[in-house]
Amino acid sequence: MENFRKVRSEEAPVGGGADGGGPGSGPFADLAPGAVHMRVKEGSKIRNLLAFATASMAQPATRAIVFSGCGRATTKTVTCAEILKRRLAGLHQVTRLRYRSVREVWQSQPPGPSPSQKPGDPATSLSVVKNVPSLAILLSKDALDPRQPGYQPPNPLAGPSSQPSTPTSKRSLGEPAAGEGSAKRSQPEPGAAQED
Repeated sequence: MENFRKVRSEEAPVGGGADGGGPGSGPFADLAPGAVHMRVKEGSKIRNLLAFATASMAQPATRAIVFSGCGRATTKTVTCAEILKRRLAGLHQVTRLRYRSVREVWQSQPPGPSPSQKPGDPATSLSVVKNVPSLAILLSKDALDPRQPGYQPPNPLAGPSSQPSTPTSKRSLGEPAAGEGSAKRSQPEPGAAQED
């Protein structure tokens, strides 16, 4: 593939089915109309996504938010959802995993003039269909059905107060940390016999 370059990438058309292809269809068909949908992409900045998501969920009218991403953005999607769950206590979660078909179009780049290709001929193109994982995470302030697959109840210890309450104090490099003491490894006395 060294003589090809990617021209475009688009979602391949999906035939009917549960996931459908029409507008409004998705992993959460019964979602409230006021829900916020965050599409996480590979180049998205987590701090920008979370700033918007936190501001949206702070509004009383917003009851749910969906983070969705596919391919290389799935790990970033999970990270955003987990950070938001820690910031806002009491969020119910439902996770859905599916696969999307993505069609990539590649165009040939001849290394130089070739005798078989005339200067006016169009470049050869190649179309590849890939199945990439797609992840959608619904976080809701309202209780969700715990019997549905992928449900996680709210974390009872969520929120900023759940951080460990160990005091952190500045110390110089030579001082032991709190609780360390000055314990040294016990070494045998010189001249004492060692037991095996």
